[in-house]
Amino acid sequence: MNMKNVLLPAFYLPPISWFSVLLNPENEITLEQFESFPKQTYRNRVNIYGANGKLSLIIPIHHNGKREFKDVEISYREDWRTLHWKSIKTAYQSSPYFEYYEDKFRKIFELQEKYLLDFNLKGIEIIQQILKTEKAHSLNEEYIKNPESINFREKFSAKLPSEFQMEEYYQTFSDKLGFLEDLSVLDLICNKGPESLVYIKNIKQSY
Repeated sequence: MNMKNVLLPAFYLPPISWFSVLLNPENEITLEQFESFPKQTYRNRVNIYGANGKLSLIIPIHHNGKREFKDVEISYREDWRTLHWKSIKTAYQSSPYFEYYEDKFRKIFELQEKYLLDFNLKGIEIIQQILKTEKAHSLNEEYIKNPESINFREKFSAKLPSEFQMEEYYQTFSDKLGFLEDLSVLDLICNKGPESLVYIKNIKQSY
């Protein structure tokens, strides 16, 4: 198997498409930690399916002038963890698998990391445990503007439709509002449970 070097951004409870890249057995994964922190991306936001449609939950950032992603600090001035957890519970408590994974999900919102990167990495680790995967990754050692690796730093837009093709699956509110694609992997896990991993591996990637 020819391994491909892939550079991925480190997201907050990443979208399903992100996991399809991470878990592709042909991809050797490096996570970006030196990029200048871009606003309005999945680095500090997650999209879930709320009762009124797509809901974005955003981790507030401590604005102290530090721009490298690894140095970006989370602000705890407001209790966003309780708020995010409550929103996720409200959105998914009637989904088929939420109760089964609830304790593991809750652990993410008990973390109190200083840095956004560390928080995101711990969240990704907990999701990997839920998916029963142990895909290794490394962190890059410097910022390279035009890396030789396949570069996914700008690939996942929180604003534009997904570039990945995925089949519809039943979502808690899809009867009322239709299918929303490529939400956080939480949405998939709550609705598909143990089948989530097979679903992720079947996603067609467009790169």
